[in-house]
Amino acid sequence: MKQLKPCYQYLVNHILTLILIPVALGGVVGLLRMDPAEALGALHSLQGLLDPVQMLCSGFLLVLVGTLYYTSKPRSIYLVDYACYKAPVTCRVPFSTFMEHSRLILKDNPKSVDFQMRILERSGLGEETCLPPAIHYIPPTPTMEAARTEAQVIIFSCIDSLMHKTGIRPKDIDILIVNCSLFSPTPSLSAMVVNKYKLRSNIKSYNLSGMGCSAGLISIDLARDLLQVHPNSNALVISTEIITPNYYKGSERAMLVHVVRTHKGADDKAYKCVYEQEDPEGKIGINLSKDLMVIAGEALKSNITTIGPLVLPASEQLLFLFTLIGRKIFNPKWKPYIPDFKQAFEHFCIHAGGRAVIDELQKSLQLSAEHVEASRMTLHRFGNTSSSSLWYELGYIEAKGRMRKGDRVWQIAFGSGFKCNSAVWKCNRTIKTASDGPWQDCIDRYPVHIPEIVKL
Repeated sequence: MKQLKPCYQYLVNHILTLILIPVALGGVVGLLRMDPAEALGALHSLQGLLDPVQMLCSGFLLVLVGTLYYTSKPRSIYLVDYACYKAPVTCRVPFSTFMEHSRLILKDNPKSVDFQMRILERSGLGEETCLPPAIHYIPPTPTMEAARTEAQVIIFSCIDSLMHKTGIRPKDIDILIVNCSLFSPTPSLSAMVVNKYKLRSNIKSYNLSGMGCSAGLISIDLARDLLQVHPNSNALVISTEIITPNYYKGSERAMLVHVVRTHKGADDKAYKCVYEQEDPEGKIGINLSKDLMVIAGEALKSNITTIGPLVLPASEQLLFLFTLIGRKIFNPKWKPYIPDFKQAFEHFCIHAGGRAVIDELQKSLQLSAEHVEASRMTLHRFGNTSSSSLWYELGYIEAKGRMRKGDRVWQIAFGSGFKCNSAVWKCNRTIKTASDGPWQDCIDRYPVHIPEIVKL
């Protein structure tokens, strides 16, 4: 069956070409067999059927239909460039440092320390992940000033880098969108950017908070809609997460793991599977339900149902349809067909929210190790960077020199609420290996082997 499937895919995906070629060849052969007198007679007969008024009306109708189609078609939205933040070496937190801090901060609760160690051993993180300066203190100092400083350092350095690469000036920015789920100060982060770069007074500014790790793609969707309404504009989208005020110092197990546009929020279980709350000691943290992976799977199914018809080739859509009809009519126990999304995309950027998330999606979508390599290596090198993880993964693919003209990228993100969002990008030109970026000094070391358990 595996050997027959490529033949089936080629046949279905090129069915029109395979039909039109014999028809065209038949027409050409028929014309070649006609003698000059027959050809001239056929031409005179055709001229008699063509009335000038009818031709004029038909031409006008074609122009009208073409104009209506062109004006109603959504405008193309382009990603000009992007920049990712790379923390200084002084912010690095090796396993030994993290466990030492945990033992000192949770010295009265050794069980919580052991639990954190077991989680860290299986996390898929590397020794070069970072935390902001305020968390390096013992005890941590998660003040508002420290949180604002973290936000300014990350956001401003990325904007400076992006403006340097693109040549776009602050006055050229028409739309500003900032998303940060857990840190929402007053004035907002978007106002902070406007003030720093003295952006125009008529800029359309938005600040999204509380939308979890999928907020980056929600921001992209918002930018796309705004650019459709305001053509010939530049949109600046900033996706980040500020860790300083959200370091959990309690001992509730469901809150000790900071795991981290399909919306499952109407389901109470889905709504509360990632939930910010106080523990019995009054300490605020993120509570992760054991139902998280099940709910993520349900959200992914809904998202695939929506995006599948838009991106999958006809061969995969037909197989999915036949299986669905077979289950409905003949045997409900038939195994549901999982579309082969590798036929639609060359690259996959799965939100690096944790090892379990990547494992589950690799299994569900039947992806190879190379397809999820960018996600695993991003988690290993930078940790869970929340809504911005998709851009570190895209940076990895480009740094490896794998992005070619015509390649398609599927970005998949999950977030509290519960939401699953997708974005599809098509590469307009072959991307040269970047000389800068977050992977610049370490890409030659990757990919690395990540063991199931790192014994500490």
